[in-house]
Amino acid sequence: MARYRKILVAVDGSDSSKNAFRQACKIVHDDKSWITALTTLPLYQDQFDVLSMKEKVSQRLKEEGENILSDIKTISNEEDVYLRTRIEEGSPFQTIVDIADEGGYDLIVMGRHGMKRLDKTPIGSVTARVIGHSNSDVLVVPLNTSIGWGNILLPTDGSKYCRAATEKAIDLTKSYDGRLNVISVVDVTEEFQTEAPGIVEKLVHEAKKIVNDIKISAGAHGVKAETFVKEGDTYRIITEFSEKENVNVIVMGSHGRTGIRRLLMGSITEKVIGYSPCPVLIVKS
Repeated sequence: MARYRKILVAVDGSDSSKNAFRQACKIVHDDKSWITALTTLPLYQDQFDVLSMKEKVSQRLKEEGENILSDIKTISNEEDVYLRTRIEEGSPFQTIVDIADEGGYDLIVMGRHGMKRLDKTPIGSVTARVIGHSNSDVLVVPLNTSIGWGNILLPTDGSKYCRAATEKAIDLTKSYDGRLNVISVVDVTEEFQTEAPGIVEKLVHEAKKIVNDIKISAGAHGVKAETFVKEGDTYRIITEFSEKENVNVIVMGSHGRTGIRRLLMGSITEKVIGYSPCPVLIVKS
């Protein structure tokens, strides 16, 4: 079964993280899961040499963390969900990843952007790094969106990184008696087409085989899948399809741990997450 049993929600006081937590509560109701809200305190106090100043900064940060979790507890009461809370100090993304690994959480839920909006990337740097380093699946929830499993979109290019996502999408569709859409996008430039005549037709043929193979696999699990092959800018096709078809969640694969600081920047995955009109579930192999 695809249902999640232990959920870790990273919260930082932003409206985005509050909405992410509220959507996680819906999963808890559906799956009878355990849920923990985590807020991470940065180590700003280490920048001060005077002990009294360190203590004041530490106390102020702790109070801020408690206020963040107080708001989250209010939401959990509204949603009638039993909640565990944690306040930790350290690097936000590393703390989230470490606690998820140590606690055996199978899903991390995060907002698309947190309190810090200084970077100009489609998704927050903490969210991107968690996706890149975590062993757990990561659900990224944009502000003002809600989670559901009734209408799922699985983008695929047939690579090994899509296999786990394919299995998860089929399992989720079956578990919730939903609808599965499988899409593959052929994205080539006009220059490339000129230099390699007939390449588009070949790629379209390959894409049709990829989605048809998934359709057959889904059918073997009792899941009916609708397949689509489109031409154009990959992330635009995926996000526009999601909006047009009222998709509840996009399920995508991940390259796993990369160990680098700049995760997903400029990639199709990051752009889909950044511009999606619905939550995006990143599945780890």
